Amino acid sequence: MPDTETTFIDRLAAWGVVMLTVLVAMQTWGAVTGAFWVGPWEDVAIRGLTAAIIVLYFLRVRASRRAFIIVGLALVAWLWVDRDDWLGVTSEALDKAAFIASFFAALATLRNVAETSPALRRAGNFLAAQAPGRRYAALTGGGHLFALLLNYGSISLLGSLATQAARDEPDAELRGHRTRRMLLAIQRGFLSSLTWSPLAFSLAISTALIPGATWFGALLPGLVSAAILLLCGWAMDSLFKPRLSRPPAPRRAAEGNWALILPLFGLLVLLGISVGGLHLMTGLRVVSIVLVVVPVIAASWAVMQARNGGVRTPARMAGFVTGDLTGYRGELSLLMMAGFIGTAGAPLLQPLIAALGVDLTQWPIWVVLAMFVWLIPLLGQLGMNPILAVTLLAPLIPDPASLGVSPSAIVVAIVAGWSLSGATSPFTATTLLIGAFGGVSAGHVGRRWNGGYFFASAALLTGWVLLFGLVVARA
Repeated sequence: MPDTETTFIDRLAAWGVVMLTVLVAMQTWGAVTGAFWVGPWEDVAIRGLTAAIIVLYFLRVRASRRAFIIVGLALVAWLWVDRDDWLGVTSEALDKAAFIASFFAALATLRNVAETSPALRRAGNFLAAQAPGRRYAALTGGGHLFALLLNYGSISLLGSLATQAARDEPDAELRGHRTRRMLLAIQRGFLSSLTWSPLAFSLAISTALIPGATWFGALLPGLVSAAILLLCGWAMDSLFKPRLSRPPAPRRAAEGNWALILPLFGLLVLLGISVGGLHLMTGLRVVSIVLVVVPVIAASWAVMQARNGGVRTPARMAGFVTGDLTGYRGELSLLMMAGFIGTAGAPLLQPLIAALGVDLTQWPIWVVLAMFVWLIPLLGQLGMNPILAVTLLAPLIPDPASLGVSPSAIVVAIVAGWSLSGATSPFTATTLLIGAFGGVSAGHVGRRWNGGYFFASAALLTGWVLLFGLVVARA
């Protein structure tokens, strides 16, 4: 959750992130269009600004976040001593951190506007007020759709609405069960979006790390993975309903109808057409298009809200930078350093792995694919952010062609493990948010609430990853 206490250093870092996002977008689009501003100066500016932002964050974030920055500096020193190309590797790590910060900031613009939308709030209230027989399905499906626009903000918005709805229940036993089931539906809906959403870090980073991988190549198998996660959660909720000591009292019907969801669908269609159309026209990577399209849609939406009595656009823009971005300094520093550490640490890890005699080209391909589904969640239990885990592991993977699989097969395996790590790791934002709303620890959410769900969905996803990688993608 964002920290609202800000200082001049926080505001300076936030404006730095805005400038960084503009530079990264200019660099990406300029390289394709041949714009006049493209040149070496952009690389220097982006890397210098990224390093400056990291220094500013070091002065303001808590000790656990500073530890990541210290580890990053230690890796740079190790590279300087151990490798002649240390400067090139460090530059690549800064580029990765810059992309992550820019992508986060671009998504945050849409989240800022969506969270003040009366139409989306009415839709969220309608989902949270559904009758017990269809509440889980409504919230997990709605959570999936909201996550496409709000990312982690979907958990904050729907979680607050769900706990508020449950708070009206006078029976303490029923209130506890209802809160847990609603929060898990929202969390699992969000996690299922990580397997295919063009706005998810999981796809953005995985497709950037695996040679030849694209978002369109991972889209259809990612949708199947999402269906597995959604249906597995719904089935387990239906099969293992809590036993109540007394029957619940009749509930009042939800106000409104399913037409309240239409504005959400409309925004998703607009986003899909904009991103997909520009990808086909320009050939740019989807994540690069998102850097520009999402802020444009957010700005247009903010203007519409202002005309209908909402916050005036200049005030909203200033509030976004000095409020939202400054408040997310902890999250931004963690995400940036996870990408930096993974990129800088991978070249140092490769010789160590080779010295142990580990050669993935000699492993059965089914073992390599299944490994990601289980290893990423395991590393999450040890405190490793999925971004850090993937950026460390991905460079160890031989070229997909040498393994005899398509790049999409590797991506599908990685994002499956990424989603499961979000369900179980006590160090991810999803479990921390759900635990805060449910009044339990993140570890309790990951191991007690989601333990059975993890093993069931991991088994199903492993089967799908192997089927896709060894059969479907080769057909």
